[in-house]
Amino acid sequence: MERKISTIGVLTSGGDAPGMNAAIRAVTRTARYHEMNVIGIMRGYQGLIDKEFVKFTSSSVSNTIQRGGTILKTARCGAFMTPEGRKAAYENMVEAGIDALVVIGGNGSLTGAQLFAREYDIPIIGLPGTIDNDLYGTDSTIGYDSALNTIVDCVDKIRDTANSHDRIFFIEVMGRDAGFLAQNSAIASGAEAAIIPEGSTDVDQLAEFIDRGKRKSKNSAIVLVSEAQKNGVGGAFYYADRIKKEFPQFDARVTILGHLQRGGTPSAYDRILASRMGYAAIEALLEGQRNVMIGIKNDEIVYVPISRAIKMDKPINQELIAVLNVLSM
Repeated sequence: MERKISTIGVLTSGGDAPGMNAAIRAVTRTARYHEMNVIGIMRGYQGLIDKEFVKFTSSSVSNTIQRGGTILKTARCGAFMTPEGRKAAYENMVEAGIDALVVIGGNGSLTGAQLFAREYDIPIIGLPGTIDNDLYGTDSTIGYDSALNTIVDCVDKIRDTANSHDRIFFIEVMGRDAGFLAQNSAIASGAEAAIIPEGSTDVDQLAEFIDRGKRKSKNSAIVLVSEAQKNGVGGAFYYADRIKKEFPQFDARVTILGHLQRGGTPSAYDRILASRMGYAAIEALLEGQRNVMIGIKNDEIVYVPISRAIKMDKPINQELIAVLNVLSM
C-alpha cells in the first residue's frame, strides 16, 4: 500500500530556463490546494545535500510567474553523483519529512532523479525544464519557446548589419546535442540556413549552403549554427574559418548568443505550459504515479517514464529542414 504523501519537495537543477518559476508556482499552489506541505529546495541537488530547505506557502510564489530564472536558484552538483552524496540527500529528506520530489530540469537533472528514485524508492515526478527541447516524449520543454523568441529577436537585428555590409553571419545558439533551436529560429527569422547536429553525416552542410547561395546570387546571409561539436568539428567559429579559407570572396562574421538565450521574461506559451505541467505533477503523485516525466503531446498532458525521456533520442522533424531549404530562396 502506497504511503500517503503529505509533504512535497520541489527543486530546479541544471541550466535555468524561462518558465521555471511558473512551474514552481503551479506545483506549490496545486499541492497547497490539496492540503499538502511544500518545501522549496534551494540550489538543486546541492541544496538537498546541504539542507537548504524553505517552507513554501501560496504567497511564497506570488508575483513570480513573469520572472525569468528560478527563485529556487540552481547549481551543478558533482557530490550528488556519488553514493555518499545521495545518501546524505536522502537522510536530509527523511529528517525534513519530505515524501516525494518534483524535479524541474533537463537531461542531467532527470538522470540524477532516476538514480535517486531507484536507490531509495522515492516517488519523483520530473518536469522538462530546458531550452534545448531535447527530452524525448514531449513536444516542447519549459523554456524552449522563450529562448526561441529571444534568438529570433537577436537575428532580426543582426540581419540589418548583414544586409548593410553584404556579410555572412554565423550565429551560434545553444543546443549541445540537438538542433531544435537553430532549425526553428532559422525558419522563424527567414535565415538562409541552419547547421545542426541532426544533419546528414555524409553531407557537408556548409558546402551545401554555399552552393545554394551561389545559385540564388545572395550577397548576405544568416546561418544559425548549433553549438554542438563532434571531434572538434562544429560551432560558428569553425564554419567562419572555413569560409575564410575555402571561399575568401565572402566576408564572414560570428555572433555567439550564449547565455542571452536563457534569460528574460518567459513567453505566454511557456507560462501556460509550465503551469499545466506543474499542476499535472501533483495530480500524478495523487494518482500514485512515480518516476515519470510530465510531457505534452498534441496539446495533451502525458506521463513519460523518466528512463525513456533521458535515454531515447528526440528526432527532429525532417520536414522542417525541407521547409527552410525551400523558403530561403
